[in-house]
Amino acid sequence: MTISGSWKAGIAVDAGLRTFWKSYLSGLQLHVAVAEYTKVPLSWNDEDYTPDVNKLYYIQEGEGYIKVGNRTFYPKAGDLCLMPADVIQSYGTINTNTFGKYWCHFTAKLGNFNLFQLLEMPVMLTVSDHPALMDKFERLMHHHKSGDWTADLHVQAVFLEIMAMFLEQTERVTINTPATSSFEKMNDVLTYIEEHLSENITVDTLAQLVHFHPNYFIRMFKNTTGLSPIQYVNRKRMDKARQLLSFTSMSISAVAESLGMDATYFSRLFKEYAALSPSEYRELSLK
Repeated sequence: MTISGSWKAGIAVDAGLRTFWKSYLSGLQLHVAVAEYTKVPLSWNDEDYTPDVNKLYYIQEGEGYIKVGNRTFYPKAGDLCLMPADVIQSYGTINTNTFGKYWCHFTAKLGNFNLFQLLEMPVMLTVSDHPALMDKFERLMHHHKSGDWTADLHVQAVFLEIMAMFLEQTERVTINTPATSSFEKMNDVLTYIEEHLSENITVDTLAQLVHFHPNYFIRMFKNTTGLSPIQYVNRKRMDKARQLLSFTSMSISAVAESLGMDATYFSRLFKEYAALSPSEYRELSLK
């Protein structure tokens, strides 16, 4: 997948912006409103309306059309179609051989933005692994209709799998990052954190980096990433610790030291993060 960017004057995305987006996506607020399979009736159509939800269609059979903006598409069996919210659309049948399709309506927000205001993706994608995607939609439907107390967690997990597959198989994604000073400053902050995980990183240090008052900085940071600055730093450290425990022979105390942490505190924090002690995690990762 090639990623390009509209960062200010269309500058291509650099390594720092990739780091920003990887972190920024962790703050995604997702809600699946409907998940169904339907053989649409001949009367299935609507013209020039603007939905307030995103729609995903996975075509299994039949014919029809969808129109997004000023472009009209005629999906076939095996096509996955993304119709973003807040864009004028139409859809309809073209003969009696109507669509049979998995479909869902969902919202996806990053801060105050619809995800697809920020990530510009193709409307239609031909899927390479049909059985795998059908299984995901079947699981999505099952959990969405389930009354289990863990159902929402499963819905989120399966839907994120579907969206990750869409992103991975898409040939091109354009990042339309708002060219605001806040976004640029957050990019600087996240890059700084990545490069200084072994040091003592404080809220005051990060706030001073972008010349914000600490209280305002904390609010802005949480709106962007979904985490407080300290929670985010600790998560990045624990992610790094997992890599070191899995792929190096460093002792646990050496891993802690490489992250600028006392071994006892590191072990306690890692267990909170991974539900395993560092030694237990290493033992499982080597099996």
